[in-house]
Amino acid sequence: MSDALTLPAEARERAGKGASRALRREGRVPAVIYGGKEEPTPIHVEEKLLVQQLGTGHFMNSIVMIEIDGKPTRTIPKDVAMHPVSDRPIHVDFMRLSKNAKIDVAVPVVFVNEEASPGLKKGAVLNVVRHELELTCDADKIPSEVEIDVTGLDVGDSIHISSITLPAGSESAITDRDFTIATVVAPSALKRAEGAAAEGEGEGASAVDGEEEAGEDSE
Repeated sequence: MSDALTLPAEARERAGKGASRALRREGRVPAVIYGGKEEPTPIHVEEKLLVQQLGTGHFMNSIVMIEIDGKPTRTIPKDVAMHPVSDRPIHVDFMRLSKNAKIDVAVPVVFVNEEASPGLKKGAVLNVVRHELELTCDADKIPSEVEIDVTGLDVGDSIHISSITLPAGSESAITDRDFTIATVVAPSALKRAEGAAAEGEGEGASAVDGEEEAGEDSE
């Protein structure tokens, strides 16, 4: 499970773009806590501390205890808006979590025991289709990652969500299909697939060029 984080905050007395810009100049980031059948609570947090927590790599999948005047509020981050040029955080949305809440999160997958895969030992490649899984989890049991064992997989074998044992308290958020997570493919097959994709893009470009030339001729 991802470690819980603590983030001190202060209530925002003023809203609006001008007030938000003033906060950012002071090294603060405007934010809001919503959900839980309560009114949204506008707050601001220290940018430096927020950046440190973003740097952990699991901020979006962690429970964050927001402390306002010493009173903690249990939340999970739902969105972090970044400045398009400086890439600094400029706003954060947090969602309140009730005691028995279930939430949807994207959890990274990690493949283990690759040395025990006959296909990979032959020189095949693990073609990863999904690097993250969309899971519905108990709020207090959010996994930091999902381990997938590739022991025994040979060339042509695929890993589907139905074959994965998910962590306790988690289930797939996608329930209408048995989607593929990864496939063991021969390098030649992977190159052919990439070549076909590149060829298709080239044909599309040629068609566009031909249409442009035809348009120029008609003028």
